[in-house]
Amino acid sequence: MNNGRRRNTHDTGLRAEALARLWLRCKGWRILATRVRTPVGEIDIIARRGRMLAFIEVKHRPAIADALHALRQRQRQRIVKAAAMWLARHPAHAVGEIRFDAIVLAVGWRIRHLPGVFRADEVSGGDALFL
Repeated sequence: MNNGRRRNTHDTGLRAEALARLWLRCKGWRILATRVRTPVGEIDIIARRGRMLAFIEVKHRPAIADALHALRQRQRQRIVKAAAMWLARHPAHAVGEIRFDAIVLAVGWRIRHLPGVFRADEVSGGDALFL
C-alpha cells in the first residue's frame, strides 16, 4: 500500500470513528476513552450507558459483511487483552455488564451498531478477567 493510499485509509478510519462516537452520544452512550493503545492491542472506543460498558471496534468497509470479516479472531484476542489491561487500570468501570461491540459503517456512511458481536470467553486465549 503506497503512502497516499495508506493516509487516505487512515483518514477514513478517523472519520468513521468520529461519526461512531457522535452516533453513540446521540443514543445515550457516554464516551470514556477513544483510540486506547496498550502493549497488547488497541480499542477504538470505550463507552458506557447505564450499567453497560462496551469496548467497541469501528470498521468502515463497502459492505457490512466485509466489515465483520475484517474482525478476525486474532484481532478479537487483542481487543479482549487490551480491555483487560484497561480495566485493570480503571477498576471502577468493571461494574455491571461488559460487552464487545462493533460499529460498522458501510458505503454511504450507513451506520450499524452490532452489540455483543463477540464474547471474551469465545475468543481463545480470552482473559480470565472476563470469564
